[in-house]
Amino acid sequence: MRIPLFALSMLLVISLAHGKEYGNYDSKRMLTVSEAPSGTKYGIDGKYLDQMLNDLALHAKNYPPRFDTNQDRQRAVQDVKTLSGMLDIVVNGPSPDPEFLWRAGFLNSMGHNLDIPGSAEKTSAIFKKLLAAAPADPRGNYIYGTFLAGAGKPKEALPFLERALSVGVADAAYALGMTYLSLGDKQKALENLEAYRKHSPSDDNIAKLIDSIRNGKVEIKKSPN
Repeated sequence: MRIPLFALSMLLVISLAHGKEYGNYDSKRMLTVSEAPSGTKYGIDGKYLDQMLNDLALHAKNYPPRFDTNQDRQRAVQDVKTLSGMLDIVVNGPSPDPEFLWRAGFLNSMGHNLDIPGSAEKTSAIFKKLLAAAPADPRGNYIYGTFLAGAGKPKEALPFLERALSVGVADAAYALGMTYLSLGDKQKALENLEAYRKHSPSDDNIAKLIDSIRNGKVEIKKSPN
């Protein structure tokens, strides 16, 4: 079952993607070629990859994704498919770099939001591989936790989000608050949202959300998971 992870908060926050066109990228630029005594070596341009991931995140980090035009969305879908195939070569090797693992997992989580078949399965497989090797990886726990919550698995998401928070990912408190809210646990939701507000005291939107929850203006059906 697909659940818009932060649907409630999105009612209070204007999306950063609104009015911003998704960029035009040449995926071939991702590949780097260098000569070494042992022969030609191929690699991935991490800087260009991050540029694409950052742009994709503005539009497809949460569900539903937001694009100004259908052409932008179609271009993003094609980019995700192409990048995912490229990164498969890297992450499926014998000793994958954790930096590329979490990027590949994040990319495929956005592919899931874009309804690309098989993206959810790839996301889980990649993050399980990453967290088996590095259980306390901050970004891995946070991104995988938010992915699980958005994929309708809030109970499964909780330990990853809790671990992310314990290793210093302050934004995990917000994700935990919304996940607990989806499970019908108002007290835990408010505890985590209040913790997030302390981290971001100038965020008027979180204050409005907390006030709405306290005053019973926000109702959410308890997730079956």
